[in-house]
Parts: sequence; structure tokens; C-alpha cells
Amino acid sequence: MVKALIQATLLTPEGFKDGQSVLIDDGIIIGICEDADRPKDIPIECDLNGLRLLPGFIDLQVNGGGGVLFNDNPSVATIKQIGAAHRKFGTTGFLPTLISDDLEVMAAAIKAVDDAIAQGVPGVLGIHLEGPFLNQDKRGVHDASKFGRIGEAEIDLLSSLTHGKTLVTLAPEMTTPEIIAALSQRGVIIAAGHTQASYEQTLSAMEAGLTGFTHLFNAMKPLESRNPGIIAAALEDDRAWCGIIADGHHVHPAMLRLALRAKTREQIFLVTDAMPSVGAADKAFSLGEMDITVANGKCVTDDGTLAGSDLDMISAVRNAHELLDVSLEQAVRMASHIPAQFLGLDGKLGSIRNGQQADFIILDENFEISASWIKGRPNSA
Repeated sequence: MVKALIQATLLTPEGFKDGQSVLIDDGIIIGICEDADRPKDIPIECDLNGLRLLPGFIDLQVNGGGGVLFNDNPSVATIKQIGAAHRKFGTTGFLPTLISDDLEVMAAAIKAVDDAIAQGVPGVLGIHLEGPFLNQDKRGVHDASKFGRIGEAEIDLLSSLTHGKTLVTLAPEMTTPEIIAALSQRGVIIAAGHTQASYEQTLSAMEAGLTGFTHLFNAMKPLESRNPGIIAAALEDDRAWCGIIADGHHVHPAMLRLALRAKTREQIFLVTDAMPSVGAADKAFSLGEMDITVANGKCVTDDGTLAGSDLDMISAVRNAHELLDVSLEQAVRMASHIPAQFLGLDGKLGSIRNGQQADFIILDENFEISASWIKGRPNSA
């Protein structure tokens, strides 16, 4: 049945437009028009009274939320709880993210995501496997005892998801271009992270099929004048898509502003790297044997090491707008259209236009999310 959202200040690919109606049918946008031109026999789903209607946010790095960590119980129930917590902050599409773990836990996580998508759990787009094929010199809070190399069995496991997208973060120097190519040929999206890769190693990995960079600047070999390393390759190469954590703690805003100037083709997107504290009343949590404390939006171990983030997507969008000197329209694109492009889903998700999935959020006068839709189904935030 066709329904309408009316009186929207709509974020279109051309910018904000007032007085817009959006028509949806069976979870798909079938029309966008001026309110005056809307067919009057179509039932009204929601009258926005001039509030902003944005495309739903897409977060490709979600370790936890609502008090649970995906690693602790990789199940459909955990995915539902994480998704519900993040939806309140505008996330309508996400990749449950598994931090480095045993192969058996990875297999359980992949099965849980497959089952969640098959059952229609709202917002699940696939899985992000962050590790365990990383460099222990840049391990951050990852458990180095879980680290290993990729062989044929691991290739089969990493490419075993049957529904949705698989994103794998690995250290290019800890594997080979041939293995990267084998994964890419099986449809796996490959990103570099927790790495000491050189400039040359990074370019070789990109030639083989690597396209992404996980939380750019963090857990990476730093830029040096005569040894440019992985960050220079990521910023210079047009094939590179970079996720950033814009929480004011992981990277200084000046570095992120420079990255945005370098990546002129709009290939930088926002991620949260969120932990169980997002959307939870009790912010403290455990990561393996480590107790993590959360204060002022910052998750740290006892020795002060960053352990993911307490960031949500609407806060990331605000930070991008306020700290990185980008327009609100561009900040929203960094949280919606650009990650959809990286996943190869921009024909389906990430913007409000005819033929797209009806994933929307309402931004109220206080810059908070007041409601959301996933596949045309509303949910009050």
C-alpha cells in the first residue's frame, strides 16, 4: 500500500528542499514531489511539519551497543540488540563487527549474520571481520594470541557468508597479494588496518583487490617524509576508501581535515567503532580479560589504550560538521551515501531518490533523531 511522508525538508542529492513529499510502497521510494503535487488519495504515514528528512546512516564498524559485544555472544539475539541500540542514533544499516577471535567464533559470527539477514533483522547488511590477520605491533586492544595467517581454510571461512556483504580488515604485510586476490575474487571487500605496511606493500595489495582502510590513521604506520607508508597510499590513490572515527579522541581534527582535502573524490566515510557502551545505561564493559572504562565519550583500558569508541552516528555527523568544516549535507553523505558506495550498495541504499530502499531518519530541532524507517517500516527513536 502506498503511503506518504509529507512536509519534509528533504535532503536530496542536490541539497535540502522544503515542502517535499516522499511516496513509499513495499519498502521502496516510488515518488518524490512538491507537497502541492502529492495525490490526495494517498494515506499520510507522517507529517514532518518542516523537519529534516535524511537518508538513514550506514555504519560499517559496530562492535557492540546496548550493553552487548558481538564477540561475547555472536548470535541473532546479540545482533538485534546492537541494531536496536544504534537505530536510536540514526543507524539504519550496519555491519556487526567481530574483533580478532578464534576461527570457531568467526564461524559462529558469520552464521549469526546469515541467520539475521534471512530472518529479516532490521538493518543488517553483512559482517565486518576485523582481524585476526593483523600485525601485533599495531594490535591496539586486539588479542595477539588470536592472530594467524590466511591459508586455504581461512579463505573458505572468510568468504562463506551467503547473505549480505563481507568486509575483512587485515594487515597487507601479514599476507600476500595472491591471497588478497583470491578473497577479492570471491566477493570479499578487503580493508587494511592494524598494520605496519609500507607504501609499496599497500600499492601491491591494492593492485590485488584491497580497496578500504579501517579507521584511517589509527593503528597504522605513521607518515614519514622518506617512508610515506600506508597512510600516504590511502590518501593518494583514487581506489582507496577510508573510514574515520570522528570522536575528537582517535584523531586530531586537523589530520582529518587534511585527509578530506586529499581525498577530493569523496571517498572518506564515518564509522563509530562502537562498543557496548553506546545506548547503554551502564557504560563500563569488559573486553576479554580487560576492564574498559568510559568517560567523556572515550573508552580506555587501565593503561590508557583506546578500546573502540562510545561514539554514535548522529554524534559523528555533528562532529564532522562542526570539527571538520564540512556542510551538514556532506557530513550526512559521509554517513550514508559514501559508505553505501564503498559496499557497492549505492544503487539501493544511502540516499533519498526513486527506486531506493525507504531507509529514513527525522532530524528534529535539537539535532536529535526523533524517528526512523527501515524498508519503509517506522520506529520511534
